Amino acid sequence: MAARRRSCSIKFLVLICVFVGSCCGESSDIERDVLASNTHRIDSLNLLLYTFLLILTVLTVWLFKHRRLRFLHETGLAVIYGLIIGAIIRYAGGDVGRQLVHEMVVPEKGSTYNESLPPDFLLMRFPTKTITGNKTYSYTFRGEIKDIEENEIDLKATFDPEIFFNIILPPIIFHAGYSLKRRYFFRNLGAILTYAMLGTTISSFVIGAVMYGAVQLMPNSSSFTFLDLLYFGSIISATDPVTVLAIFNDLHVDVNLYALVFGESVLNDAVAMVLSGAIQNYSKHSGSGSFEFEAFLKAVGNFFSFFSLSLFLGAGMGCLTALLTKFTRVRDFPLLESALFLLMSYSTFLMAEATELTGIVAVLFCGMCQAHYTYNNLSIDSRRRTKKLFELLNFLAENFIFCYIGVSMFTFPKHHFDVGFIVAAFFCAALGRAANIYPLSFLLNLGRKPKISYNFQHMLFFSGLRGAMAFALAIRNTVSEARQSMLTATSLVVIVTVIVLGGSTMQLLTCFNIPVGVEEEVEMLQYGGVRSVYDSTEQSAPGGALGQSAESGRRASSATGSNNLEGTKPNEKAWMARIWADFDVRYMKPFLTHARPTLLDTLPVCCNPIARILTTTEQLTQEPRTTRHRNDSDSDMCLDDSEMGYGTNGGAEQRQPRQGVSSVATSDSWPQAVRVKLPGPRGAEI
Repeated sequence: MAARRRSCSIKFLVLICVFVGSCCGESSDIERDVLASNTHRIDSLNLLLYTFLLILTVLTVWLFKHRRLRFLHETGLAVIYGLIIGAIIRYAGGDVGRQLVHEMVVPEKGSTYNESLPPDFLLMRFPTKTITGNKTYSYTFRGEIKDIEENEIDLKATFDPEIFFNIILPPIIFHAGYSLKRRYFFRNLGAILTYAMLGTTISSFVIGAVMYGAVQLMPNSSSFTFLDLLYFGSIISATDPVTVLAIFNDLHVDVNLYALVFGESVLNDAVAMVLSGAIQNYSKHSGSGSFEFEAFLKAVGNFFSFFSLSLFLGAGMGCLTALLTKFTRVRDFPLLESALFLLMSYSTFLMAEATELTGIVAVLFCGMCQAHYTYNNLSIDSRRRTKKLFELLNFLAENFIFCYIGVSMFTFPKHHFDVGFIVAAFFCAALGRAANIYPLSFLLNLGRKPKISYNFQHMLFFSGLRGAMAFALAIRNTVSEARQSMLTATSLVVIVTVIVLGGSTMQLLTCFNIPVGVEEEVEMLQYGGVRSVYDSTEQSAPGGALGQSAESGRRASSATGSNNLEGTKPNEKAWMARIWADFDVRYMKPFLTHARPTLLDTLPVCCNPIARILTTTEQLTQEPRTTRHRNDSDSDMCLDDSEMGYGTNGGAEQRQPRQGVSSVATSDSWPQAVRVKLPGPRGAEI
């Protein structure tokens, strides 16, 4: 009997322990639920914060456009609003989120990790009251924390830098290529490539060298190496003149100046990205801090190979999308067609990053090929949808980044304010931009007609605003104190250039006497001429300088009248553009689109079986498009076929030399047909 009582008592105690343990487990689960709910609330508050910032930016932009105010662009407004909200979060948001709980962990003896290479995860093992024994929790590496008492909202107001590269930047870069006005881009291709590739490289080395000399004069400069400052020179050389370009577009500034600024900034971002990667690769190959010729050659080889392979990957994916839309009937389902277009474009970026290439370069050239080829195969609904979709994504992504730049100045925990370094960064950024523009413009003018005048050169210099790409490259790695100083200096350079230089664009246009109100294109079949100062001053302006007053071109045109219509020389196009355009019209467009002439007309007779397979019924049944009936995406963006030496050669359809802003026809040579192209992104033809 006594033994039975003892066994019953033991069973009762076990039941009590199990009940107490289950209650403790339930209470711990409830605490975790409360913690998860609070984290979700803070995340929602964080997203709501940036959403309200964008709403406020949109409403203010509408007010500025309604009142015709141009002293501050939307990106400048986004930065200012971000600074205000960041200051509020930093100094007045202490009660919004809970204080973070910190547990100090001491590394084990013999650990090989250091500040430069910290562990990816921390495993914290601690005892529990359950029967299972110890538990182990994993914590992901975040970086150095200077303010241990930081609030949870401070933590949530910052994002993982990879979000910028994988989500925010791709739509911005793709839209730059997809909306590129290729007609004027290819006319100025030589100058654009010179500024973007050679100029960005010169700017990076000038900034790096001068910054290295300036840092040596500062106390506590041992944390900066020459490679660090070369890397800083490459990221700060990335320009983003979105503010200037928006004002150029609103005021109808000369399209060739627009093409120079826009084309240089688009390729400049790609070059800066690849150049920064090449400098990092040099540091890997170089065992010591001194110069090593073999490591230098490897870095140069990586630069050209990465850029070229990324370019071919992006162009290849664009051409593949064009083939899919040409040889399938996916256009019968516009929603699926648009989804395919979007996914193929985004997969280009991810594919390049996954293969250790440069996704920015790949998605840029993918956008250019999508606009040049795939756009012509899309249905009308998909054309409208893709253009509006990427325009919207670009607007939201750019303004989000500038809002975040302002907020992060107060909430990002890894800023390091070094006044001497910041002042030197401003000076070197201006010096590097000058080393890019003025010497290369002088060299270009030696063999260029018309020449790039000094007022255009000054405008190119002041158009070197820093923006999303420079900030994204700087925030990607902030482990060391040197990289933190670079992030702070880059953020301040971006903020000042966007607000000050972007806000003074109107005054700069007036100061440099750059004409505005120039219509993009008014063409006649016999007396075709782009209404551009680039064209009007070629024959009339003194010295043939690009960028002189439009009024001088008009006076010269009206004074000479029809007597000077003969014997004038047409605009000289970039020779690379002429060679490529001839190949494009003969082979690429007939292969990738439904354009005429078909491959049956351009390939040799022996290739007719292959040409027949690659030619669709739509190509065979449609009427050939002349210069009067070009309604594809390139009608207002690319050089005409006749300008490229391929197309109609006869009579009224032969384009005549451009004669300036105004074309004067005599009574005995009235054109039989006139084509007028209305300004706008989808200008109609009459």
